[in-house]
Amino acid sequence: MALWVLFLLVAAVATIVSATDHIVGGNKGWNPDINYTLWSNNQIFYVGDFISFRYQKTQHNVLQVNKMGYDSCTIEGALGNWSSGKDFIKLDKSKRYYFICGIGGCSNGMKLSILVHPLSQSPPPTSAVSAVHSSEKSAANGVGGFGSILVLVGLMAFVCAWI
Repeated sequence: MALWVLFLLVAAVATIVSATDHIVGGNKGWNPDINYTLWSNNQIFYVGDFISFRYQKTQHNVLQVNKMGYDSCTIEGALGNWSSGKDFIKLDKSKRYYFICGIGGCSNGMKLSILVHPLSQSPPPTSAVSAVHSSEKSAANGVGGFGSILVLVGLMAFVCAWI
């Protein structure tokens, strides 16, 4: 029983540490006239990661749309709508996601298409992916990080003491 609990704790640590928050556009954020295709081509998205959009909430928003909405910059049938200016969206399925700005920004390049890979897929060779700046790759929404790891390691040590 104690070994089963230890296994679950190790799995939890691995899951928390592996989630990445991809900040759309890096330090440029979600704004017009940015090449989001170039940005997304330098990212690898996995199920469980987060994608976050940072923008002026009075000027922009984020809509999840289908391919037709992405291609034509239309908001009909939007699958999701965020407008806080600091939106964290969990990528919970392996599929292609489409995001646009629904307040006129789409026609100025504020559209993003990403492919989310399953967790079991091996990562591509490092030469195929450029280095990601630390501001673009951080622990998801404050989850994970060194403090959480210490707590979980302490909990694991406590469980091991009972074995």
